Amino acid sequence: MSRKLVAYFSASGKTAKTARKLADAAGADLYEIRPAVPYTKQDLNWMNRKSRSSTEMNNHSFRPAIADTDADIAAYDTVYVGFPIWWYIAPTIINTFLESYDFSGKKIILFATSGGSGFGKAAENLRHSAPDAEIIEGKVNPKEKDFQKLAEM
Repeated sequence: MSRKLVAYFSASGKTAKTARKLADAAGADLYEIRPAVPYTKQDLNWMNRKSRSSTEMNNHSFRPAIADTDADIAAYDTVYVGFPIWWYIAPTIINTFLESYDFSGKKIILFATSGGSGFGKAAENLRHSAPDAEIIEGKVNPKEKDFQKLAEM
Protein backbone atom coordinates (compact mmCIF):
# COMPACT_ATOMS: atom_id res chain seq x y z
CA MET A 1 0.00 0.00 0.00
CA SER A 2 1.37 3.38 -0.96
CA ARG A 3 1.64 6.25 1.46
CA LYS A 4 -0.27 9.34 0.39
CA LEU A 5 0.00 13.02 1.18
CA VAL A 6 -2.38 15.83 0.33
CA ALA A 7 -0.38 19.07 0.09
CA TYR A 8 -2.30 22.24 -0.65
CA PHE A 9 -2.13 26.00 -0.90
CA SER A 10 -5.34 27.85 -0.10
CA ALA A 11 -5.79 31.60 -0.45
CA SER A 12 -9.42 31.84 0.68
CA GLY A 13 -10.14 28.55 2.47
CA LYS A 14 -11.95 26.82 -0.40
CA THR A 15 -8.95 24.71 -1.42
CA ALA A 16 -8.27 23.84 2.24
CA LYS A 17 -11.79 22.47 2.61
CA THR A 18 -11.38 20.42 -0.57
CA ALA A 19 -7.98 19.13 0.61
CA ARG A 20 -9.42 17.93 3.93
CA LYS A 21 -12.17 16.00 2.12
CA LEU A 22 -9.67 14.41 -0.25
CA ALA A 23 -7.32 13.47 2.60
CA ASP A 24 -10.21 11.76 4.39
CA ALA A 25 -11.26 9.84 1.27
CA ALA A 26 -7.68 8.80 0.43
CA GLY A 27 -6.57 8.02 3.99
CA ALA A 28 -3.78 10.52 3.36
CA ASP A 29 -1.79 12.84 5.56
CA LEU A 30 -2.41 16.57 5.15
CA TYR A 31 0.16 19.33 4.65
CA GLU A 32 -0.53 23.04 4.11
CA ILE A 33 1.78 24.95 1.77
CA ARG A 34 1.98 28.32 3.49
CA PRO A 35 3.61 31.45 2.10
CA ALA A 36 6.36 32.97 4.26
CA VAL A 37 4.43 36.23 3.98
CA PRO A 38 0.68 35.54 4.13
CA TYR A 39 -1.48 37.00 1.38
CA THR A 40 -3.84 39.82 2.34
CA LYS A 41 -7.15 40.52 0.67
CA GLN A 42 -5.47 43.37 -1.23
CA ASP A 43 -2.69 41.00 -2.35
CA LEU A 44 -5.30 38.71 -3.89
CA ASN A 45 -7.18 41.43 -5.79
CA TRP A 46 -6.70 40.09 -9.32
CA MET A 47 -8.44 43.16 -10.76
CA ASN A 48 -5.55 45.32 -9.51
CA ARG A 49 -2.63 44.82 -11.92
CA LYS A 50 -0.24 45.94 -9.18
CA SER A 51 -1.51 43.54 -6.50
CA ARG A 52 0.93 40.96 -5.21
CA SER A 53 -0.83 38.03 -6.87
CA SER A 54 -1.03 39.87 -10.20
CA THR A 55 2.65 40.78 -10.23
CA GLU A 56 3.67 37.25 -9.21
CA MET A 57 1.55 35.66 -11.92
CA ASN A 58 2.88 38.04 -14.56
CA ASN A 59 6.38 36.69 -13.88
CA HIS A 60 6.27 32.90 -14.19
CA SER A 61 9.84 32.63 -12.89
CA PHE A 62 8.92 34.33 -9.60
CA ARG A 63 9.05 31.96 -6.61
CA PRO A 64 7.34 33.25 -3.47
CA ALA A 65 9.03 31.95 -0.33
CA ILE A 66 7.22 29.26 1.62
CA ALA A 67 6.97 29.31 5.41
CA ASP A 68 8.66 25.95 5.89
CA THR A 69 10.10 23.00 4.04
CA ASP A 70 9.48 20.34 6.67
CA ALA A 71 7.16 18.05 4.70
CA ASP A 72 8.60 14.53 4.71
CA ILE A 73 8.10 14.02 0.97
CA ALA A 74 10.48 11.02 0.92
CA ALA A 75 7.94 9.08 3.03
CA TYR A 76 5.23 9.24 0.34
CA ASP A 77 4.67 7.51 -2.99
CA THR A 78 1.70 9.63 -4.07
CA VAL A 79 1.35 13.34 -3.41
CA TYR A 80 -1.87 15.16 -4.23
CA VAL A 81 -1.13 18.84 -4.81
CA GLY A 82 -4.02 21.27 -4.55
CA PHE A 83 -4.31 24.94 -5.36
CA PRO A 84 -6.68 27.63 -6.62
CA ILE A 85 -6.41 28.28 -10.35
CA TRP A 86 -4.87 31.71 -10.95
CA TRP A 87 -4.69 32.98 -14.51
CA TYR A 88 -5.32 29.46 -15.90
CA ILE A 89 -2.34 27.96 -14.07
CA ALA A 90 -1.20 27.11 -10.55
CA PRO A 91 0.02 29.97 -8.36
CA THR A 92 3.82 30.22 -8.52
CA ILE A 93 4.02 29.20 -4.84
CA ILE A 94 3.24 25.67 -6.09
CA ASN A 95 6.41 25.80 -8.20
CA THR A 96 8.29 26.90 -5.06
CA PHE A 97 6.91 23.89 -3.18
CA LEU A 98 7.74 21.40 -5.95
CA GLU A 99 11.25 22.82 -6.38
CA SER A 100 11.91 22.61 -2.62
CA TYR A 101 11.82 18.79 -2.53
CA ASP A 102 12.90 15.76 -4.52
CA PHE A 103 9.84 14.26 -6.19
CA SER A 104 11.80 11.75 -8.29
CA GLY A 105 9.72 8.64 -8.96
CA LYS A 106 6.66 10.02 -7.21
CA LYS A 107 3.15 10.32 -8.57
CA ILE A 108 1.76 13.85 -8.22
CA ILE A 109 -1.97 14.18 -8.72
CA LEU A 110 -3.23 17.72 -9.14
CA PHE A 111 -6.55 19.01 -7.86
CA ALA A 112 -7.73 22.58 -7.95
CA THR A 113 -10.48 24.99 -7.11
CA SER A 114 -11.62 27.59 -9.57
CA GLY A 115 -14.28 30.19 -10.08
CA GLY A 116 -14.85 29.08 -13.63
CA SER A 117 -11.79 27.86 -15.50
CA GLY A 118 -10.31 24.41 -15.87
CA PHE A 119 -6.68 23.35 -15.35
CA GLY A 120 -5.58 25.36 -18.37
CA LYS A 121 -1.80 24.93 -18.59
CA ALA A 122 -1.32 24.14 -14.89
CA ALA A 123 0.15 20.66 -15.35
CA GLU A 124 2.34 21.76 -18.24
CA ASN A 125 3.72 24.68 -16.22
CA LEU A 126 4.44 22.50 -13.17
CA ARG A 127 6.24 19.65 -14.95
CA HIS A 128 9.53 21.56 -15.12
CA SER A 129 9.40 22.06 -11.34
CA ALA A 130 9.26 18.29 -10.70
CA PRO A 131 10.78 16.82 -13.87
CA ASP A 132 11.33 13.32 -12.51
CA ALA A 133 7.79 12.88 -11.18
CA GLU A 134 4.66 11.73 -12.94
CA ILE A 135 2.22 14.64 -12.87
CA ILE A 136 -1.43 13.81 -13.48
CA GLU A 137 -4.39 16.18 -13.79
CA GLY A 138 -6.94 15.11 -11.23
CA LYS A 139 -10.04 17.25 -10.90
CA VAL A 140 -11.03 20.90 -10.71
CA ASN A 141 -13.73 21.67 -8.12
CA PRO A 142 -14.22 18.02 -7.12
CA LYS A 143 -17.66 17.05 -5.88
CA GLU A 144 -18.39 14.45 -3.19
CA LYS A 145 -18.56 11.66 -5.81
CA ASP A 146 -15.11 12.62 -7.15
CA PHE A 147 -13.12 12.21 -3.93
CA GLN A 148 -13.13 8.40 -3.99
CA LYS A 149 -12.10 8.42 -7.68
CA LEU A 150 -9.22 10.75 -6.88
CA ALA A 151 -8.26 8.58 -3.91
CA GLU A 152 -7.97 5.56 -6.18
CA MET A 153 -5.72 7.23 -8.76
